[in-house]
Amino acid sequence: MTQIALITGASRGLGAALAEALCETHHIVAVARTTGALEDLDDRITAKGGNATLAPMDITIPGAMATLCRGIHDRWGKADLWLHTAIHAAPLSPAHFIDAKDWDKSVAVNANATALLITYVAPLLGEHGQAVFFDDPRAGQKFFGAYGATKAAQIALARSWAAETPRTGPHVRILEPQPMATALRGRFFPGEDRDTLAHPRDEAARLLAQL
Repeated sequence: MTQIALITGASRGLGAALAEALCETHHIVAVARTTGALEDLDDRITAKGGNATLAPMDITIPGAMATLCRGIHDRWGKADLWLHTAIHAAPLSPAHFIDAKDWDKSVAVNANATALLITYVAPLLGEHGQAVFFDDPRAGQKFFGAYGATKAAQIALARSWAAETPRTGPHVRILEPQPMATALRGRFFPGEDRDTLAHPRDEAARLLAQL
């Protein structure tokens, strides 16, 4: 039976690397807003002999996520693995200067969408599927107010879900990637020596080995 891996935030960085790492054993359902980047990912997956379903969608839109999950159910009846890498990285700012729009988008993507997706994806994962979240603990660090608070909220949701499901499933995991040479980190740490950072491909392999 085909193994299905749903990856939210799949267009670049760790999400794309996870998709490429899994494509030889799983059919990839790749979700992201950027159509061009998804198409590039699809080309790389095809070159490796894998298959993907591209879902250029905004995870903050409930109707879109309902359609996505209903489509997965109607086609395969389940998902075996959900890897949630989608994140909004608001610009660094002192807490008293956080832009209202940046705050609202951070809450919408990092917290609200995660809560919504958990309710939609849980039935697809059932008793035996796995949901994986990726921590980046920045809460309380200076200038990371919007990102740190909403990322912490996301992981708190995941930890509660993990505590609730050890007997019933799905299996919920929280992993912490090493610092990677990604565009997200580049926005937070401009000028950093990227040669000292992990490549997303290597980090994807390390993290998947823990599952």
